[in-house]
Amino acid sequence: MLQNIVNNFKQKSLLQRFLFFTGLLFLVLYFVLGCMFIFWKTIPLELSYTRRLLFGVLLIIYSIFRFFRIINIRQE
Repeated sequence: MLQNIVNNFKQKSLLQRFLFFTGLLFLVLYFVLGCMFIFWKTIPLELSYTRRLLFGVLLIIYSIFRFFRIINIRQE
């Protein structure tokens, strides 16, 4: 199983590998940013807690959406 993944990854072009890792980087970035908005109490923005929570949840949902897009792209 792992050998299949490694062989499939080696067959991809350099551009496809770069875009895959860039997608993973932004996936992690959106997830961490969403968690920061939810859990960081003294965030230097003038937002109410409800709006911070809503924006954080929206960023986390968007990161999950990107995760499923990356999985679908990798399976093709």
